[in-house]
Order: sequence, then structure tokens, then C-alpha cells
Amino acid sequence: MDFVHPVSAVIPGAQGQVLAVLAETSAELNLRAVARLAGVSASQASRVIPGLVELGLVERREVPPSSLFRLNRHNEAARVVLELARLRDSVLERIGNAAGDLPQPPASIIVFGSFARREADRTSDIDVVVVRPDEVDSDDDAWAEGIDRWRENARAIAGNDIEVIEVGLTEAVERLSDGGPVWEEIERDGVAVFGASLGELQDMANA
Repeated sequence: MDFVHPVSAVIPGAQGQVLAVLAETSAELNLRAVARLAGVSASQASRVIPGLVELGLVERREVPPSSLFRLNRHNEAARVVLELARLRDSVLERIGNAAGDLPQPPASIIVFGSFARREADRTSDIDVVVVRPDEVDSDDDAWAEGIDRWRENARAIAGNDIEVIEVGLTEAVERLSDGGPVWEEIERDGVAVFGASLGELQDMANA
């Protein structure tokens, strides 16, 4: 999935680009502004918008000599567009919730890399640190099977491959103290979706 442009990835062409712009703001925009922000020509926007108004997704208000447009957020189809626009956050929530169903839940799951930075496109992997509780052995078969199931579930939710770095809790705390460039990136950009927050792990590292 393209998480940078999720609306236009699912709704291709000028229509998707226009809807993506309108989903990002509650302000009214004139046609030229919509076209400029969507990266389409004014003629393309003028062909697309009347159909969206007719469908009820877009509201039109006449302010002579121009017209102003905005997404009709009460329209159910427009709500679907808004959900697409917020897809990254929905994926983070769902993959975090999926970890809670594991027989042996991780101490923490942290998403980092391009997905955390809102730069993940359809070719991007989703980079994840899975922090194993210290009381669970690294060669525990039940633990490994659970994480494999979670990875496949997360991949199905996101549509992108999931790349997992697995570490024990004590090791994660140590690496946050002095773990090199990858852990500096995790500390800078990481988003905890389950278990201990990044701040809580950092507090352990500084203790």
C-alpha cells in the first residue's frame, strides 16, 4: 500500500487526487486551488468536481465570481475517503491491537523507518522492533510461532512486508543507551504501538 498517497492509490486519476486534497482540509477551496494542490490541470479539476458534487461527496458554494468546494464530511462515502486519508494511523492501531491477542504478548512493539516518518509507499517494508520479555527465552517455540502469526497478520492488515528486529527487553534498553545508528533512528522516529512506550524504555535506559 502507498501510505504517502493512500487516497489516490485506491482511487486513481484526477478524481483520487482531488479527493485527497479535499480530505486534508476542512477549508473551502476554489477550483484553481484544488487543481494546484492536487497536481492536476484546472480543466481536469473542472471535469471531476461536478461529478463529486452530484454524488454528494463534495459541497459547492457559490461566491461570485467563483465557486468554493469542500469535502462533505457528513456523507458516508466521504467518510470512507477520510478513513483512507488516515490509513497509516489505522494500521498502527490495528497491528498494535493484534499483538494483544498473542498468548505471550511482547514487552513492546515499535514501528520505525519510513512508515513511522510517513514516507512509506507501496514498495516500502514496515520496520518493527519486537521487544521480547526477559522471562521468555529467545528459542521459545511458542513465542516464535506467535510472532510469526503476528507478522503475517500485520502484513495482511498493512499490505506491505513486515521486517522484524527482535530483541530482549534488557538488550533493547541497553541499545537505546548506546546502540548505534539504527537505534538512534528508532529513538528519533519510533512509534510504540503495543506495550511499553518508547519514553518508558528510554527511562529504563537512563535509570
